[in-house]
This record gives sequence, C-alpha cells and structure tokens, in this order.
Amino acid sequence: MTLVNASGEPLGVVEWFRPGDEARVEAALERMARLGFIRLRTHLSWADFHVDDGRWYDWLLPALGAAVEVLPCVHFTPPSLSLTGTSAGPPRRPRDYADFIDEVISRYGRWFEWVELWNEPNNLSDWDWRIDPDWQIFSDMIGAAGHWARRRGRKTVLGGPCPTDLNWLRLMAERGVLAEMDAIGLHGFPGTWESTATSWRPWSEQVDSVRDLFRNYGLPAELWITEVGYSSWRQDPAPCLDWFVDAIGAPVDRLYWYMLQDIDPAVPILDGLQFDTRHYHFGLYDAQGRPKLAARLIEKGGVAALKHVAAQGDPGRVRAPVVARRARPILITGGAGFIGCNLADSLAADGHDVLIFDSLHRFGVEDNLEWLRRRHPKRVSVAIADVRDGLAVDEAVGDAAAVFHFAAQVAVTTSMNAPDEDFEVNARGTLNVLEAARRRDHMPPIIFASTNKVYGDLSAHDFEIVGDQWCPVDPDLRAKGVSERQPLHLCTPYGCSKGTADQYVLDYAKSFGVPTAVLRMSCIYGPRQFGTEDQGWVAHFLMRARSGEAIAVFGDGRQVRDILHVSDAVAAYRLLLDNIAILKGRAFNLGGGPANAVSLLQVIAEIERVLGRDVPCHFDEMRPGDQRWYVSDTAAFAQATGWRSRIGWRNGLRDLDRALDAMEVAEPGRRRAGKAVA
Repeated sequence: MTLVNASGEPLGVVEWFRPGDEARVEAALERMARLGFIRLRTHLSWADFHVDDGRWYDWLLPALGAAVEVLPCVHFTPPSLSLTGTSAGPPRRPRDYADFIDEVISRYGRWFEWVELWNEPNNLSDWDWRIDPDWQIFSDMIGAAGHWARRRGRKTVLGGPCPTDLNWLRLMAERGVLAEMDAIGLHGFPGTWESTATSWRPWSEQVDSVRDLFRNYGLPAELWITEVGYSSWRQDPAPCLDWFVDAIGAPVDRLYWYMLQDIDPAVPILDGLQFDTRHYHFGLYDAQGRPKLAARLIEKGGVAALKHVAAQGDPGRVRAPVVARRARPILITGGAGFIGCNLADSLAADGHDVLIFDSLHRFGVEDNLEWLRRRHPKRVSVAIADVRDGLAVDEAVGDAAAVFHFAAQVAVTTSMNAPDEDFEVNARGTLNVLEAARRRDHMPPIIFASTNKVYGDLSAHDFEIVGDQWCPVDPDLRAKGVSERQPLHLCTPYGCSKGTADQYVLDYAKSFGVPTAVLRMSCIYGPRQFGTEDQGWVAHFLMRARSGEAIAVFGDGRQVRDILHVSDAVAAYRLLLDNIAILKGRAFNLGGGPANAVSLLQVIAEIERVLGRDVPCHFDEMRPGDQRWYVSDTAAFAQATGWRSRIGWRNGLRDLDRALDAMEVAEPGRRRAGKAVA
C-alpha cells in the first residue's frame, strides 16, 4: 500500500546517507517498502563528492534509483572552494555550483527527474551581511544552477524557506530566482525549532499565505513540503502522530517527512557531535532500527491506523503533551498494557475516573486503549506519553487521587540488547513518577508493579527434577514458595532496573512520607494479553498453538512458575490501594502460589487438552536471568488484606481461550506474532 497526501500524491521520506552506509541504505529501502513510501529525498553532498571523486554516489544513486523515486538535495560546498572555508558557506565563485549541478546531471541524471537546489544561506553571521547585504551571491548561485538544470531537462526545487517568514521567498522572487524553479519546498518543524506547539499554525494556513505570495508574483511553481518532522528527544510520541496527520492534510503537491531513522548518537552533525540533541531524534525508527509509535502504526494499517490512534487521545492533546481532565482521577501509567487495562476496566466499572498514561510502545496495546474507550467513554481519558518525559509525568500526576505505576520495559532480552534504555524507562521513569508525587501537597499513593526477578535466579538454593518440574530440594521452600524474606539478588539489566525502582519506591515512603507500596509479581496471564517470546509466555503459548505454529521453549520445559489470572491480580492491586494507609512502605509477593505452580510442559499439555490436538514444540538453551523455579509465598499479603487467588490455572487457561475466541469474532483475521520466556 502506497501512502498518499491530501492531494493524492505519494508521500516521501527524508534520509541522509554517508559514505560506507551500504547496509543502512538496504535497511532504509526495506523500511520504506514496509511503510509504503515510494519517494525518497536524500542529500548529495558536493563536499563528500569532492573527497572521493563521486565513487560513493556512483553506488548510492543507482541503488536508490532502482528502488524508489529519488529527489537529490545538492548542498555543502567543498571547503577548498568555499568563501568561508567551511562546507556551510557558499562557493567563492557562485557559478561553480551550477557547474557541479551540470556534472551531477551528466553522471546520475537517469536516476532522478527533479533536483533540489541548496536552501537559504547558512552561517549568515560569517559572510552574508558583511559581504553582500542583498544576498546577491546566493541569488546568482541558485539562479544559475536552476537555469542550467532546466536546460539539461531536469525540474528544479528550491528547498528550505520556512513558511512562518515570507521575506526570504519575496527576496528570491524579486531576484528572479523563483522564475527558474518548478517547485518551492517549505520546511517546518512544529514544536521543535521555529515555534512552540501552541504558536504553530496548521499547515493548511501556512500554505495559504505562500500561495498568496505566488499569486502576487505570478509564479506558476508547484508548492511542496520538503522537510516536516517532529523531534521526539523528550520521548513524547503523541505530537509526532498529530503533526504527521496535520502535514499530510496540507494542500501541497508533494510532502517529504523528516526523517526515516534517528541519527546514530556517535555520528557528528554539521554543527558537531551532539551539538543539539534534537537533531538526533526525528526518525520514524530509532537509531537501532526499531519502529517508534508512528512507524509501528503505519506498518500495521497505514495512515488510517495512525490517524485512528492519534484520535484516541483526548481533545487538547494536539497542542499539549497531556490532556486536560476531570479532577482527581486514578492515574495508571502503562494503562493500555495487559494488567493496566484490566485494572482500568475494573475501576471505571465501579465509577472511578481513570487517566491512562501510555506510550503505546508495545505491540497491540492500542487495541486495549480502544477497548477501554468503547466500554467507558465518560470515565477513561488518555495521555499518549512516556514516563521518560518528566514534564509529561508531572502534568499527569497533577491532582491524581492515586497512581498505579505499570509503565516499564518488561523483557530481560530487551534489557540485554539495550541496557541504557531499560534503565531510563524502569529506573528513571519510576523516579519521575515518585518525584511528581512528592512535589504535590496531597502526595497521592503510588502502587508499583515490581517483579520476582528482583530475587535473581535463586541459585543459592538446590533444585531437583520431580516428574515434569524442577523443584527445590528444601521441602519448606517447595511447600510455601519464596517469601519477602528472600534476599534481593539483582541480575540482568532488567532485574537491576526493576530492583532499583522497587527500592526507590519503598524508600520514598520512609524518606519523604509518600504513601507507596510494591507488589513483586510472578507470571500474570489472562484476557487482553498479547504475549511474546520475551514476555507473557502463557498467552503466547496459547496463541501460537491456536494458530498451528510451533512453540519455542527455552530450556527443558520443566521450569516452574506460579501463574495468576489477571482478575486475581486486579483484586490484589485494588486491595493494596484500599489499605495503603496501614501498608505503605511495604513490598509483597504476588502470584498464584503453590496451588498454581506449573511447569511449561504442564501448560503445553493442558493447551493440547483444551484444543484437542497436539502442539508442536522446539527447544533451545535457557536465556540469561531465567529461573528454574519460582513460586510466590503470598501469605503476608493474604494476612494483611484477606486476598487469595480464586481462579485455578486450568480454569484460567480455558477463560483465556474463550477470550481469544471472542476477540477473533470481534476482529476477524487478527494474528499476533512475537516472542516469550517464562
């Protein structure tokens, strides 16, 4: 499916490549195909060309041109030819640029129809006002290049003028430059540089002012947006959706979104390494190539899916990171996730106002969000935001009556691949929540979702195989499970980050009087869980089996967990909040206990009984941080609150199977791919 703008023209995307980026080029073309972009704007650096006599571009232009429609943007003077001695300055002889354009067309012209000419002068303080107050140098340079490019049969685009300042375009029209252009390309980065999110006018209004100028000067040129984007350096995903929707609705002939992938943080930009961190975060994909929210939604269902999720946020969110809302809601960070959405459903059904705060990073959670909005349109409000964004967190905590903090990076495997991100989400994000609460006069209660992984792999205990299970040799441990007296043993980045957050939450009760408490969870399963190989293994196993796909088991399958149905988990969270005055500052284990302690092999056997057919499996080595056995001792929590698990694991598995049936009826053809460890 090809993405199109309001004029029905295919959308384009911007991506810069450096010599030696062959693998990145191939990856970019694959991503463009997945997203539905068929037009690519990329730079053709005169300075880079000068270094290796064009050998890099001899490979790049044919590689790109064979796959997509290329718009080369020709800029950056070789320093040896530059008036200022830097690639940002104009050439000493303006017509040298026209000569280079001629060489580019001769060498690569078969791969492009349009060529974008250098935008407005850079480093004005270095040369412009001192040497030529009327910008005559630039006018000569671009005018001559445009004239010659058209003589050579190519169409020309003047890129770069910002629509909020029309003086540049007027000057170019008066100097005769626009008469040599077939299109004018506008740039704009709402909320990033030119203006704040609240002062930026919609693109439709910006375009109207430029077209008025065209009419005044009798210009027949097309109007394009050659660069528009939003830097998510604050980890704020929602504005990118909103500005994307605004841009594609603009009445222009072409649009190029800036850009496809974040810049590698180790790569210097023109102004220097990390000169401005905003430059590094404009991508639809992050620097590791993982899709951000906008890309994930486009991959899922095109622009329609992106628009649909953007509309899930409440009115006002287009111009602010967090919605205006009713007083004293219960805030659930990660509220579109599995446990969060089930808790939100329970609270809203009982008449509570609920604010969902979620980055929608995890696959499928946007469907949970829509499910909640359908069921509780007057009770549930939404802020699409990330806990790493301290300003958004502070606004969301606001006057919340209570906070359930579920937002997290949830996979051991992901933490091994990106430990810095794991820390920022789990540890720093939790600190953001705690600090936002501490600053409030009323200091709302915070209930934190921790994990049994804070106890490590329990390697201090001896285990033995009993039938289909690994079990502790210690009979008391086997009978009761792991209590809160078990020493913390943090291993893997995930265990360390969650353990750090766990301890901060408890300490904020002691040091600052914030009413906090912690639930260290074992394996929770149930409806609205979209399990993967990395997390949510019970649902993942059942979904794979239902679709006839083989289940990947890491280890021998005898690993044991005490699995707990999500309705029992929701009851536990609500009881803890109800009793926070007497239980603040405490941590409790939460799981199905010994009665629901099962191995992976036992769950697979039960799935076979539920489905009435064999389930293919294949086995691989255990992964770092996996425990052979973990069962929660929930006696302390039961004694403190009267809670107990009510749904046995076999009945719970059948309940999950029925829920998946109902979901497939509601959403025919739905399939979920992914990965999970126990």
